[in-house]
Amino acid sequence: MAQMNYAIITLGGKQYVVHEGETILVDRLDREEGKAFQPDVLFVGGDGEGELAPSTTVSAKVVGHVRGPKVRIGKYKAKSGYKRHTGFRSSLTRIEITGIGGSRKTAKAEAPAKPKAEPAKKPETTEAPAGLPEGYADMTVAQISEGAKSWDTPELEAAQSYEHEHAQRKGALSALESALNAKDKEDGA
Repeated sequence: MAQMNYAIITLGGKQYVVHEGETILVDRLDREEGKAFQPDVLFVGGDGEGELAPSTTVSAKVVGHVRGPKVRIGKYKAKSGYKRHTGFRSSLTRIEITGIGGSRKTAKAEAPAKPKAEPAKKPETTEAPAGLPEGYADMTVAQISEGAKSWDTPELEAAQSYEHEHAQRKGALSALESALNAKDKEDGA
């Protein structure tokens, strides 16, 4: 595999082009200073090649929390004496990109804390409600929306209870609720 020079990640609904070793400011994250994490990766590229929706990961570390520069806001209406002045400072987090793809040697020492936390959650997912569609835990919201149209009522109810207990994905919940409503209308008609 070719050396990946950059990646496009998403944090807080915004996309950032990042390079390994780079430090960037993003909207405030609810992680402690010094903690490592893996943001969602949209694209990885370099050497004239790119991979959309890659299977590689990007490792990042929270360097610190800072406040942005003050933005002064003034309102004025002529001839009425109306004047208002306010200010605003955004809350930001400085993160460092420690690795892109397979070249994250420094992040491996810090990253084991996160994988240890995830296996603790896995036994909960094995206790899925009876009647849950096969492979539901690995489905995306789009796949759930498509599949919900063909599932029967017990499968929809099992999937809905699974979402409430585990994932709580708003898109999946709304798709399941609309499919259940459609099934109720069919049964009532």
